[in-house]
Amino acid sequence: MSSIAITRASPLTTIQDIGRFGMLAHGIGPSGPMDRTSFREAEAVTGRHCGAAIEFGPLGLDIVYSGAPRMIGLAGGSFAARLNGRTLEWPTDAEVSDGDVLSIKPGSSGNFGYLRLDAEIDVPPVLGSRSTNAVVGLGGLSGRALTAGDELRLKDLPAGTIPSDATGSSHENGPIRFIWGIHADQFPLDLRMTFCETRFVISPSIDRMGFRLTDPEGIFTDATILGLVSDAVVAGDIQILGDGTPIVLMADHQPTGGYPRIATIIDADRDAFSQIRPGRPVRFTPVSVDHAHGIARALS
Repeated sequence: MSSIAITRASPLTTIQDIGRFGMLAHGIGPSGPMDRTSFREAEAVTGRHCGAAIEFGPLGLDIVYSGAPRMIGLAGGSFAARLNGRTLEWPTDAEVSDGDVLSIKPGSSGNFGYLRLDAEIDVPPVLGSRSTNAVVGLGGLSGRALTAGDELRLKDLPAGTIPSDATGSSHENGPIRFIWGIHADQFPLDLRMTFCETRFVISPSIDRMGFRLTDPEGIFTDATILGLVSDAVVAGDIQILGDGTPIVLMADHQPTGGYPRIATIIDADRDAFSQIRPGRPVRFTPVSVDHAHGIARALS
């Protein structure tokens, strides 16, 4: 039996697979990787079928591997990895053997990285997924974030498809693209235009449920429609809270919300947005629904 012993874990470190879908009607969000492109890339670099990932947060991860040799894949953000003291490229694959020590430290950019193996993390699927939603204590390892001292047992995978190269949006710089939200018309036109011109800042208050934005100009301070009857929300929605704070809903978002959604980040840009570190500026630019669909088709 092979296993991973976690000796250091960044906050926000969890077990994630592709997520659990079709459950929002029952009040359960999809979870899954914050950066889906990097999640796939961590498998693709191994050239092998891999199981659920360890998604680690911005401070990285240290582990000790035990067992027969296995391949690992590392991707996401820009981190600094060392295997038994030897520097690894990023992203990369590597073989780990019994007693090997892998240390991943913060690099120049990114909030989330992924460690995948040609094995399955031996935790029980919950509603069809091993993904952790720590907000509600569901899935993963006892429904919680991973911490130092945890041991994850691994099991062999059944035969699966060898992945092709991961593909994702090439939109790495410039404004994050969005479509106007279902409540956009309730904001005055001049406020919507100001929203597109404002440089927001990613606040330190980020987690898998949502990223709060700092609004230096306070453009929503005097808005008057900041409370609504709750209805369904989706990942990428930009909500304006009652105090005027914008928040972008992420992978572990709640199923419904009672604040207006001025915009929704297009699916192709959510991965890039998830990797913008606190303190960094972000701007938004609108696109049509047809244009967003065209981008999605080009990436499929």
